[in-house]
Amino acid sequence: MSAVVFGVAIAIILVGVLLLSYDIHIVLLVALAFVCLVSATLGYTFDDLVECMKKPLGQSMSAMIIFIFIGIIIASWIFSGTVPALIYYGLKYLTPKFFLPLGLLLCSVVSLSIGTSWGTLGTMGLAMMGIGTGMGIPAPLTAGMVISGSFFGDKMSPMSDTTNLAPAAAGTTLYKHISAMWKTTIPAYLITLALYTVIGFQYQAGDVDRAAIAQFSETLSEHFVIHPIVILPMVVLLLLNLFHFPAIPGMALGSLLGVILACTVQGTPLREVILGLNYGYTEATGVELVDTLLLRGGIQGMMYTFSLACIAISFGGVMEQVGYLHKLISVVVSRVKSDRLMVPLVIASTTLGTAAMGEVYLSIVVNGNLYRQAFRERGLRPEMLSRLLEEGGTLTQVFVPWSTSGVFIAATLGVTTAEYWKYALLNCINPLLSIVLALFGIFILYDDRTTFQKGENTTEVVKE
Repeated sequence: MSAVVFGVAIAIILVGVLLLSYDIHIVLLVALAFVCLVSATLGYTFDDLVECMKKPLGQSMSAMIIFIFIGIIIASWIFSGTVPALIYYGLKYLTPKFFLPLGLLLCSVVSLSIGTSWGTLGTMGLAMMGIGTGMGIPAPLTAGMVISGSFFGDKMSPMSDTTNLAPAAAGTTLYKHISAMWKTTIPAYLITLALYTVIGFQYQAGDVDRAAIAQFSETLSEHFVIHPIVILPMVVLLLLNLFHFPAIPGMALGSLLGVILACTVQGTPLREVILGLNYGYTEATGVELVDTLLLRGGIQGMMYTFSLACIAISFGGVMEQVGYLHKLISVVVSRVKSDRLMVPLVIASTTLGTAAMGEVYLSIVVNGNLYRQAFRERGLRPEMLSRLLEEGGTLTQVFVPWSTSGVFIAATLGVTTAEYWKYALLNCINPLLSIVLALFGIFILYDDRTTFQKGENTTEVVKE
């Protein structure tokens, strides 16, 4: 029954979104209604199902608040000239040939420093989209690079929510978790950097439309005061996060500094800036490429994603609380005898969990609890489990169009999942590399207190 419910729910989403092109909100509501109707046959009342939805919504409230602050910070940094200045300086000093590898490094550093992929996507990522557009680099390719860098930091930063959530779910410590992740992340990142460098060679300076870049830069300088001082909000936010300042208060301070610069340096009336924090930046420049990048932000600009997150988390709450996903995974785990096969199993089930529940936080928590005991019984370290939760959750969530991250990326960067997925190289390479290495017995982390004697199909744990 769990397999049928899971399969039909995913089929409703896939058919509705990919084949019929219906709005994702309505499709998810239909899937939620289906799961609730089936659950009612198991004895769940309407009030019970509402409680199933309320619990994960409460657990995800901090992430939901971040949605609002990201809308505010995007708007304030456009009004202050921070994002326009980043685009302007990028067009001036970066070359098309090295734009992709340098962009990857810049996005990685920012995300590693501030601990949030969404914050990086909405600020540095938005600037990179503008620079790439000006240089004639395809938007899906630039988006893939931005996503790779942003989610590298989200995965590895000690200030990231998922980097703290995964070890908590698996039963290990933060820094053991990060140490375990480096084993597969470093080679995957180096491969990604090399590939972006090779791809970047296709975009030589002579092939770039210099007139378009000049128009882009002139438009920005005409509508904004371009000065290094307007980069201050990003610098301050980076420094705050380096000193482990809480994310939401840090974003609030970064936004406040943006408002101050908008009023003092850019000369924008305070009332207009305050309205912009809610409705976004709305002053068109008349140049389509520039307007596509800058006419965005604000709390209301995040409501599409916010409302979708509410529906997706409610759907995931019913799937989790009733126990459909738990039953499926527990049956599969009982049939897996090889420790090596636990790697693709955890990665795949965490990805499916995100697809089924629409939210990576729920998937990490559910799968961490499901596999925790199985890893302990096999003598596998909990930090190996937490590493796999990140590889199958944090990285692969960008490939699920109806997940909160998938919708946020499409809304922020203006590129759909179908367009950017093949260019998000790190998000593809890291999980696949982890699986390949595991099949060869590499980076299977065993508890040091046990000696393992492997038979052909079983693993016997012998206490020393």
